[in-house]
Amino acid sequence: MVAPATLSLRPCATLAPSRAAHAHAGFAHTSRPALSVSCPPTRFETLRRAATAVSDRQGSAEPSEKQEDKPRTYYFLVANAKFMLDDEEHFQEQLQEKLRLYEERSKEQDFWLVIEPKFLDRFPNVAKRLKRPAVALVSTDRNWIRFMKLRLDRVLAEQFDAETVEEALASNPAELKFDKPDKWTAPYPKYESGWWEAFLPPKSSNGTA
Repeated sequence: MVAPATLSLRPCATLAPSRAAHAHAGFAHTSRPALSVSCPPTRFETLRRAATAVSDRQGSAEPSEKQEDKPRTYYFLVANAKFMLDDEEHFQEQLQEKLRLYEERSKEQDFWLVIEPKFLDRFPNVAKRLKRPAVALVSTDRNWIRFMKLRLDRVLAEQFDAETVEEALASNPAELKFDKPDKWTAPYPKYESGWWEAFLPPKSSNGTA
């Protein structure tokens, strides 16, 4: 006695009638596309996909959070105060023009003058080459600092990282006093002493405040 055939179906299986079934039924065999049965995802599968999507979003957000915590790089030019603030005739004009441009574009200021900056303690090889008091032009704009290096020429350039702008712009107490020249030959008046105060950091960033 021949055992009866059994039909086993698995979820989401692809069912296609066999040639034998067609022949037994008296039909000529023709090529037909297979019948594909698609099953909706189970509840477990739906929850698993949702959990994976949330995990991916959290993973992609972590780098941006870490990026915010990274120290910022500051670039600076430094020289003695007499050269930077009294002898260099076009320095004030260049800073004023840049500040005016920022105001027109509603751009946040990213450059400052720092008198006797504390960060010079990180650069003993630079500090020993300076007459004191020293003044630094500090900015987060590397390209602009490179441009100003070419314009000012007789300055030293370096860079450093700081966690906060207050740390980057902290300064030591210093008194600036420049003697007026006996003879001024330029066709324009000499800049008034104290013009640089408009470019100093806020008092909260100054180590003397």
